[in-house]
Amino acid sequence: MSATTASEGGRVADELRGLRDDVAAACRVLASEGYSDLTLGHVSARVPGRDAALIKRKGIALEEVTADDVVMVDLDGRPLEDGAELHLETALHTEVYRVRPDVGAVVHGHPLHATALAATGARLEMLSHDAVLFADGLPRYDASPDLVVSAGEGAAVAEALGDCRAVLMRNHGVLVVGADIPWVVVTAATLERAARIQSVAGTLGGALSPMSDEDARRLAPEKYRDGFVREYWDAWLRRAA
Repeated sequence: MSATTASEGGRVADELRGLRDDVAAACRVLASEGYSDLTLGHVSARVPGRDAALIKRKGIALEEVTADDVVMVDLDGRPLEDGAELHLETALHTEVYRVRPDVGAVVHGHPLHATALAATGARLEMLSHDAVLFADGLPRYDASPDLVVSAGEGAAVAEALGDCRAVLMRNHGVLVVGADIPWVVVTAATLERAARIQSVAGTLGGALSPMSDEDARRLAPEKYRDGFVREYWDAWLRRAA
């Protein structure tokens, strides 16, 4: 093996280790943001340059995940590492990666308030700066409340998601996507906070007073920028440390 090849191999290995660390950290952060649900829920990240993803393994709670609990799968949902035990709903991740080249990370979970919103016919109202992240739409997957265990079912959820940041899954939970791990964590946490604010606002009496769709679309790029998202992610990591 040439020195160049060895150096390249070392670089790739370092990148994979870093990505495993990020997936594990994302799991722990989301556990603190309302996504903890026994051993359910999962986070994944696309492996650059490969038709593969790194994903939390089955059988461990989000708050427990370390880099050693992150395993690699191909986009057909087959484990690429010995002994990897996968979540039944791995197809939720792989089918999104198959049709959304802009997506670098995926979250599926059952946060209380967003899951409750998904069990109603209500829309997410533009009540807060949190909600404006979804000003371009928050679609629904209404086909079935069942577990999504096949490629066909995963593709149907990906179709319902379309070009949006998240999809509400009726009587089930949410699927959230992002360009990378920091973006998907911010988006998933923000969705749950927006749903929580709406839930609280509805108990305070009087009609809801959402901002206009025009104001929401104007505010979204001011509030959510790559630099800000990185700041939020770094703050979560400091808190976790």
